[in-house]
Amino acid sequence: MPTRLSDQQLDATNLQLIDALQEDARLTFAELGRRVGLTAPAVGERIARLEEAGVIRGYRAEVDPRALGYQLSVVLRIRPAPRQIAAVAELARATPEVTECVRVTGEDCFVMRLHVRDVEHLEELIDEFVLFGQTTTSIVQSAPVAGRPLSPSGSSRDVALERSAAPDRG
Repeated sequence: MPTRLSDQQLDATNLQLIDALQEDARLTFAELGRRVGLTAPAVGERIARLEEAGVIRGYRAEVDPRALGYQLSVVLRIRPAPRQIAAVAELARATPEVTECVRVTGEDCFVMRLHVRDVEHLEELIDEFVLFGQTTTSIVQSAPVAGRPLSPSGSSRDVALERSAAPDRG
């Protein structure tokens, strides 16, 4: 079980490290240290504590689904039939095209993100899920906000709000 960091341990330096790693998880400890004014070993210790506490949960490569032959991104919502919630969750876990599945409040119980080769492939997957409830699908046209890092300090939002409120001088 991860240990919990106190507010003092999640200090400004740790927040800067988290921001930097979310932007580029391949940064070396030496480069991170230059950015926050610490030695590479000190950065390594801080990162290890953040990992142990579960603040940093992992590092991933961001791969373009189209490069793997998945031409369409889809949002699938499902309202399970009575007593089918566990079956829907299990099917989502077992379906490799499902890259995210969240249980939500509201009319639908699950919202999923899928990547499919084409419309026929989508139809095959819908046919699997519809056995457990009512589905609604939407093909993603674009993603104005895609995989944005979460700013632990909130400063990004403040800057964006300031920019949107500033008069256009161009």
